[in-house]
Amino acid sequence: MKPPVYSLVSLQAMIAANPARWRPLVLTNGCFDLLHVGHLRYLQAARCLGRSLVVGVNSDQSVQALKPALPGYPPRPIVPEQQRAELLAALKPVDGVVIFEERTACQLIKTLQPEIYVKGGDYTLDTLPEAPTVQAYGGQIQLIAIEVPISTSALLDRILLAHLS
Repeated sequence: MKPPVYSLVSLQAMIAANPARWRPLVLTNGCFDLLHVGHLRYLQAARCLGRSLVVGVNSDQSVQALKPALPGYPPRPIVPEQQRAELLAALKPVDGVVIFEERTACQLIKTLQPEIYVKGGDYTLDTLPEAPTVQAYGGQIQLIAIEVPISTSALLDRILLAHLS
């Protein structure tokens, strides 16, 4: 059975109760608004780095703050948080999903203290807002190369362009 979408408190308790099942823990996060093959390959690569992979999903409110509506575009997120989280939880590489409200994953990282924190290769240690939080407790940061250069924003561009043609 695939893992459910956890509350942060229940996930933290499960990890503490059974560290051999969860650690070394790999954590990543993002909006994951329109899932695409780039997301899947990224999550597959992240999962290979530890015993379990937890995905933090930005809440609807958090996505709205990070990706404000642009003229001619639908408001983000396109897919509601519970649906995004459920889709991610159903993916083979994912061991757990948690929705978080903040603009960054710093609080999530402080709470779970993953051994490995993963983000896409479009970040550097200097541009990654969570880097100081991970480094403060001695965690590792892995930046994974983007294998398929696609994004939800690019997909929306294609959809809107096709609609206007």
